[in-house]
Amino acid sequence: MDGLLINTEDTYTVAANEILAKYGKGPLTWDIKLKLQGLPGREAGEKLIAAYQLPITFEELDKLNVEVQNKLWPSSKFLPGAKELITYLHRRKIPIALCTSSFKNKFIAKTSHLPEMNNFDVIVTGDDPRIPKGRGKPHPDIWELGLKLLNDKFNEKISPEETIVFEDGIAGVKGGKTFGSQIVWVPHPEAYEYLGDTDAILDGRGELLKSLEDLEKTKYGL
Repeated sequence: MDGLLINTEDTYTVAANEILAKYGKGPLTWDIKLKLQGLPGREAGEKLIAAYQLPITFEELDKLNVEVQNKLWPSSKFLPGAKELITYLHRRKIPIALCTSSFKNKFIAKTSHLPEMNNFDVIVTGDDPRIPKGRGKPHPDIWELGLKLLNDKFNEKISPEETIVFEDGIAGVKGGKTFGSQIVWVPHPEAYEYLGDTDAILDGRGELLKSLEDLEKTKYGL
């Protein structure tokens, strides 16, 4: 969701920079940010604290984040091609699941003003109790749960190999590969120079796009 469908990855950067500046640190750079993308909140927060040697606990960081981010979530908006893709898949009755590391309260705050987000057949958030503790991305559990719920809802037997995982972050791409899916990877434009060997990361399991607008739906039978 964040950075793939809506522009909230940039919101996280704005909030992080405001907090880092309080301690004479920052700004948050993409070589660090790539290591945070897609991770559960605590894990990402602890990595940020370590990277910038912040003199605060995760709980203190989380409180500051909530204060800053809550002011910014209402301005979140769809990234190019995202709303159109969601609407297209929904109208074609192609089962779609949203699997995000964001906790449910943050998901609601980020998306309550975006009605197209209601077009997902299944929504799995990072605090779903069915995901074991410590099994966030890059583990495949969130994708496995999303597919199970789709199959249950539609009484289907869709296999991971028949699915596409859409991601912007390396952790999510790795989780999608372990899950067994094809990957459509759309990194943030500013992340490209820090991605490393993208062919090796994808390992023949998908493609790298500049934007969801560039997706060739016919290539995937959509």
